[in-house]
Amino acid sequence: MNSSLYSDKSKPVLSPVSKVSVRTPIAAGKLRRMREQLLGYLFLSPSLAVFLLFLFYPMARSVYLSFQLTDPRGRVAAYAGWDNYSRMMESSAFWNSLWITVKFTLLTVPAGLALGLLCASLVHAAGRGSKIFRFIFSVPLALSVGTASILWMILYHPSLGMLNYLLEQIGIGPVQWLTDPAAALGSVSLMTIWMNSGFPFVLLLAAIQGLDNDVMDSSRIDGASMWRTFFSIKLPLLSPTLFFLAVVSIMSAFQSFGQINILTKGGPAGSTDVLVYSIYREAFINYQFGTGSALAIVLFILMLLLTAVQFLVLGKKVHYQ
Repeated sequence: MNSSLYSDKSKPVLSPVSKVSVRTPIAAGKLRRMREQLLGYLFLSPSLAVFLLFLFYPMARSVYLSFQLTDPRGRVAAYAGWDNYSRMMESSAFWNSLWITVKFTLLTVPAGLALGLLCASLVHAAGRGSKIFRFIFSVPLALSVGTASILWMILYHPSLGMLNYLLEQIGIGPVQWLTDPAAALGSVSLMTIWMNSGFPFVLLLAAIQGLDNDVMDSSRIDGASMWRTFFSIKLPLLSPTLFFLAVVSIMSAFQSFGQINILTKGGPAGSTDVLVYSIYREAFINYQFGTGSALAIVLFILMLLLTAVQFLVLGKKVHYQ
């Protein structure tokens, strides 16, 4: 028997048609994946267009304008280089705005989180009637900044406001809540704490209701007091929600504008002149878009660094279940 004939019979010979049939499933799988990716990008295209139009383009435009000088009409007049940034760093108004922003954040964020946690704990512990308190504590979440600011402007009125009326009933003279430099920042902060308390309340109430009751019951059986249970067990279990709220609240405090524009317009004597209002004043009142854009870029960098520090420092103390 010829060995060459034997070897040819032992090896299967694939025809061109069989080779195509073997490769077809792979090609079809790649084609199907490409179609799925194109379909996914098609569904994402409206969101990507919105981000491009209202986020990425304004950011790029701000970076460009921060290196330019503008005329009184707001049009680009000349290239300024780093002059806008250097003048900003040498300006006492910038450092005053930065310090006011830091004080405003310190006044509003811890108090807002504490108020939300207190209200959520009380509503969770309440039995009958908890739905009514849940509605009352959630009302600030449904109000716009403009509506809440007008309500508090009426409360802060020096002669017709309810707050001064209550102070007069206990023998205290009226307070110039929005026109006294010593009281203006605290007044705006108090209004902001109330306005922003609804969001922490809703999230913390949901987080408390999702805790494991067996852990709480075990701590009570072991003889732990209510405060010991709260600080040693409940608070660590709520740390992921509190960490998220801290990051969001600090970012919101650095971007606060509406209530300051309506109540004080940065005054009196610059006591409520936060960074965002400085950006608004430079860009849309003084028509100095270069300086305003430089302030916006610095604010963006500050928020980015602050968020990174929170994740590096506070993120390590979060206890995830």
